[in-house]
Amino acid sequence: QKIVQLAPQKLHLKLRPGVPETFSVNFRRAEGYPVDLYYLMDLSYSMKDDLENIKKLGNDLLVALKNVTKSVKIGFGSFVDKTVLPYTNSLKSKLENPCPERTEKCQSPFSFKHVLQLTDNVTEFELKVSQQSISANLDSPEGGFDAMMQAAVCMEEIGWRNVTRLLVFTSDDTFHIAGDGRLGGIYLPNDGRCHLNKEGLYEKSNVLDYPSVGHLAHTLFASNIQPIFAVTTNTLQPYQELSKLIPKSAVGELKHDSSNVIQLITDAYNNLSSTINLQHFKLPQGFDISYHSLCGNGITLNQKQGQCSGVKIKEQVTFNVTLTAKQCLETKQSFQIRPLGFSEELQIEVETLCDCECHDFTENADYCSNGTGNFSCGICRCDATRLGRLCECDRSQIKEKNLDSTCRMDNNSLVCSGRGKCVCGKCECSIKAHGNFCQCDDSSCPRDGGEVCGGNGKCDCGICECNEGYSGDACDCSLSEDFCKTPEGVVCGGNGTCECNKCKCNVGYSGKMCELCITCKTPCENYRDCAECKSFGTGKLKHTCEESCSMTQIKMVKSSYSSGKDWCHVQTDGGLLTFVHEEKEDGTVILTIKEPPEQVNPIPIIIGVISGIVLIGMMLIIVYRVMVEVYDRESSTALKKKDRMSSGKMLIIHYIKVQPQQSLIQNFRMIMIPIT
Repeated sequence: QKIVQLAPQKLHLKLRPGVPETFSVNFRRAEGYPVDLYYLMDLSYSMKDDLENIKKLGNDLLVALKNVTKSVKIGFGSFVDKTVLPYTNSLKSKLENPCPERTEKCQSPFSFKHVLQLTDNVTEFELKVSQQSISANLDSPEGGFDAMMQAAVCMEEIGWRNVTRLLVFTSDDTFHIAGDGRLGGIYLPNDGRCHLNKEGLYEKSNVLDYPSVGHLAHTLFASNIQPIFAVTTNTLQPYQELSKLIPKSAVGELKHDSSNVIQLITDAYNNLSSTINLQHFKLPQGFDISYHSLCGNGITLNQKQGQCSGVKIKEQVTFNVTLTAKQCLETKQSFQIRPLGFSEELQIEVETLCDCECHDFTENADYCSNGTGNFSCGICRCDATRLGRLCECDRSQIKEKNLDSTCRMDNNSLVCSGRGKCVCGKCECSIKAHGNFCQCDDSSCPRDGGEVCGGNGKCDCGICECNEGYSGDACDCSLSEDFCKTPEGVVCGGNGTCECNKCKCNVGYSGKMCELCITCKTPCENYRDCAECKSFGTGKLKHTCEESCSMTQIKMVKSSYSSGKDWCHVQTDGGLLTFVHEEKEDGTVILTIKEPPEQVNPIPIIIGVISGIVLIGMMLIIVYRVMVEVYDRESSTALKKKDRMSSGKMLIIHYIKVQPQQSLIQNFRMIMIPIT
């Protein structure tokens, strides 16, 4: 059940001061390496919409990680900020419900809350997360550093295993750092210890300041935790700068509602796990160390740390580590070399040889190539006919006294190019290397699609020899034109060239077959000017029509003429132009132009319309005068009757009915009674 990727894992070195010693460290990336992922979420009010998506995250996240490894556990924690001014409103009502709107319900603010220990139970993860509610604080920066520090140092509470540890940090704002706590009267520096109570709350948040970037980076490195910062666009740059200061960390752009967080985590994990960083720590004083990285894509010399990128599963990389003692040690010392992000490490114990043990003389010692030399003071003193550290070489066959010099291409290169060992002045190369100085590595050629020379050639001394039909540094360029031809057999539609079996379109063209052209003129636009000048004698070419349109012939047809082709309809100075074009093999263009419809004389229509309007107006006037005349006559008759009535004596009575209290006139009547 134990996965071993690093070899060796223990080493004992005896060094003489000033004499460098080189040893190899191999790393072979295993498939399905276990993963622990702790999801640390900002629950400030601006992350309200994100929380709803995270509540549904558990199963999808576990499925995505199980595509990488069968052994995966996930946990959950959240953070806001310190619960004192100026970070959080300290009014009692706001501490109980910090939401901006009183009608909304938010949980009380807190610095960091450990919600769920690492588990492989998806149902429990979703249940715990679904119980979370949003909170709020005052200022924009959040207390994420406090949360990361507690997640890194509270190993038992979080449940970290000795596997790949990922800390996913999601937020939409920046972070407080050491010194910001003084604004709230918090001056004690962060002590880097676990301070979680039984409820999982960070209980020293209002006592200890935020950690510094250096302190947090050191703690994450010591705990072997790889942070993944999933942040929104507005805060992407600060976190990218922060990532440069934290070893083995990654940054991804989070959508405003965290809908892409699973893809972001998957991409970041693949990037981190395929990059192998070999670093030493606790190196004793008085030692120099350097790394030569022998990666699948090349060699890097004299680094302060070993690094290989793009390492694939089951691919092995080698780091040659050179250690030099500059002084004598009084006692044995030890240090470790570890690939960042992995639990394995190489334990190295070092002692210095500052004295000669000359009492161990052995004549014709078996140690010295079966008795070809005497063993004295820790070294072989060879016979006159032998050479080499173990007297393994025949002197008569060696020209140079310094055997290693014959195993170097030049004074600046490594012995056997770092890919083999020098035996009796000749290089014995590793499996993948060959050449007199092991200078050729058949695995160091360029790759395409993860394969050396793209699988379309063979590697010869770092240079790809491509199979027939392929070219390019990585044999990634196919010379075939099968994918460049249209169904009619035209390469790239005649609007581009075929390179590596892909169309490279001319300027202005796009598409798989260069069939799209946004800036190009349509056939209607191309032949419009010739059609206009030939038919109407107008347009841009009216003065040079014969010369400019010498290869163009026109054919006039009735406006009722129809054909199966699409007609061009263009508005010109001479009127509406309708035509269709036909290109002949000799280059001649036949334009079939519809005659414009016969012009209708508008004068009769105009006269008719005006006459109609005048006639209707006159009729309306006549009707009006008739109605007025009838009314006048009726009024005259009524007045005559009234005059006849008023010639007799009349008794006129007026009476008014009034409410006594309200003094309101209820009725008014006038009665005229004739008196006989």
